[in-house]
Amino acid sequence: MSHSTEKSPCASPRARAKGLKAFSLPADFWFKERDLKHALAKMHLKKSVSSGSTPADSPRASSKQPNLQFFQSFKVDPPGPDHFSQLSDELLLQIFSKLPISQHVSNSLVCKRWLYLHGRLVQSLNVTDWSFIESGRVFLRFPNLSDINIIRACFRTSKNSGILVTHKALSVHVDTRVSSTNGFVDQIENLLPSDLVDQGLELLAEKYPNLRRVVVIGASENGLLSIADECHTLQELELHCCGDLSLKGISVCQNLQVVKLIGSIDGFYSSVVSDIGLTILAQGCRRLVKLELTGCEGSYDGIKAIGQCCQMLEELTLCDHRMDGGWLSALTFCGNLKTLRLQLCKGIDSSPGLPQHLGSCLTLEELQLQGCQLRDKQSVEALFLVCENVREIILQNCWGLEDDVFGLASICRKIKSDPSTYNSRRCHMVE
Repeated sequence: MSHSTEKSPCASPRARAKGLKAFSLPADFWFKERDLKHALAKMHLKKSVSSGSTPADSPRASSKQPNLQFFQSFKVDPPGPDHFSQLSDELLLQIFSKLPISQHVSNSLVCKRWLYLHGRLVQSLNVTDWSFIESGRVFLRFPNLSDINIIRACFRTSKNSGILVTHKALSVHVDTRVSSTNGFVDQIENLLPSDLVDQGLELLAEKYPNLRRVVVIGASENGLLSIADECHTLQELELHCCGDLSLKGISVCQNLQVVKLIGSIDGFYSSVVSDIGLTILAQGCRRLVKLELTGCEGSYDGIKAIGQCCQMLEELTLCDHRMDGGWLSALTFCGNLKTLRLQLCKGIDSSPGLPQHLGSCLTLEELQLQGCQLRDKQSVEALFLVCENVREIILQNCWGLEDDVFGLASICRKIKSDPSTYNSRRCHMVE
C-alpha cells in the first residue's frame, strides 16, 4: 500500500486543500482479483459438471445459477509440469539427505510422496502416543528407524495438563490433584502394564531388526528377550523402572556396549536393582563399554561381578546410588576403567573399610563429582585412595567441601604435578 501526493480522481478538492494524501490501491490488486475470479469460475463449472445437470434441465437450478458470461472471457492457464515426478525415489532421497535437518519437516508437507520419502530418512524417533505403535502406523510412516524412545508413550497421564515435571530425559504431564506424598506418578494407574509394553517391544523387534538404541520403561523379561533375539545390532539400551528378573532378557545381547539402568527416581517410580541384577547383566553383556546406574542398590559383590566380567568397561556412572558400605574397594576389579562419575549421591561409601585394604584402580584417569555430599571425610579419603592414579578431577555443585576435605585431593599424586588438570565449579561449604 502506498501514498501519493499527485492528483487523483478519488480525492476531493476539500481533501487536497487540507493537504491530505490520496489513497491508492497496490498495482497488483486487480491481478489478484482476476485470479480469484478464475478460481470461482472453475469451482462453479466443476460443480455443474459433477451434478450431471444443466441450468436448462432444472428450473430451480436455473433460477439460482450465477451468470458465468463474465467469467468466460478469462482463460485459465494449465498447470505447469511437475519435474520432480520424473525423478526416482533414490535420487530424491539423496537430494533430501543433503538438506539441513531443520527443513525435513517442511519438505514432507509438499505432497504424499515427499512425506513418505521423509519418513524413510528418519532414523531416530521419540514416540509420545502408544496408539501410534499399537496401530502399526509408526512402521508405515518411519520404516527405517534405528533409534526409538517410547517412555512418553508408556505414561497414561493427561496430555492437556499445563504442568510438566522433568527429570533429565524423563518428562511427564501431571494433574493438579497430584499428591506430594505418593509422588508425581502412580505406577499402577499412570504406567502401562508390563504385558502391554512387552507386546509393543515384540512389534518393534519384528519390524525394526536393525535397531541400535532402545529406551523403554516398565518392560519385563519377555519383552526384552524379544528385542535381544531379533535386534542383533543393538548397541545401546536404556531401561527405566526395571527389576532384577527383567535383566534376564538382555543377558543374551552379545553386542551391547552402552547400558543405562534407572531403578528408582524419587517422585516418579521405584524398582529394585540389586547385586542379583548386576550379576545377571555382567555375565550376559560382557562387551559393555559404558554403564550408568541410577537409583540402584547393590554392594561389593555386584560391582566386583561387573569388573570381572565386563573387562572392556571404560566408563562407570553412579547416580543417586543406594549401595551398601564397602563397594568402593570393588572398583579395583575394573581393569580397564578410565572414567568414574558420581552424580547426586547423598554419600560416597558409608563403610569403606581400612585404607590399607582398599587398593586402587590403576587405569583410572578421570574422576567427576557432580552434586554430591562430601561431608563424610572418611568416605572421601577412601574415594581418593581408590582413584589415586587419576589425571583429572572435576568437582561441580558439590556440598560440604571444607578445607580439610578439599586437602585430601593431594592423595592423587598425578594431580599435584599438573595443577591445570584440577577443576572446581560452584562448590559449596557447609558450616
